[in-house]
Amino acid sequence: RPGPGRKVGVLVDHLVTGSKETQLTTGLGEYVLVTGHPYVDVWEAVKPKALGIDAWPRVPRGEDWKTGVCRRLGWGSPQDGWRRVYGAVSSYKDLESPLIGAVERLVDFVTATA
Repeated sequence: RPGPGRKVGVLVDHLVTGSKETQLTTGLGEYVLVTGHPYVDVWEAVKPKALGIDAWPRVPRGEDWKTGVCRRLGWGSPQDGWRRVYGAVSSYKDLESPLIGAVERLVDFVTATA
């Protein structure tokens, strides 16, 4: 269990005001930090330029986001998309700053003493 000397950090996709993710992750205690980014999926935190696309396609609510992106970009299955996205990131410079900031907050929280 989280407690003194045992902190837990959780990174959540689509952590925006009013979202179900925000509602599910509030009030977990002083030894738990939940932080996140505003993107529907972590893929969206990868800069489009790194993937050679102009922008992430819009996927209607209710449609699986990864499946919709792959369909619109002609990437095949979500597994094929994962390989593309993973292979496109070679540095933090390929990522959007809200994701980087969220990860930095988690690292600071779980490594801080006292």
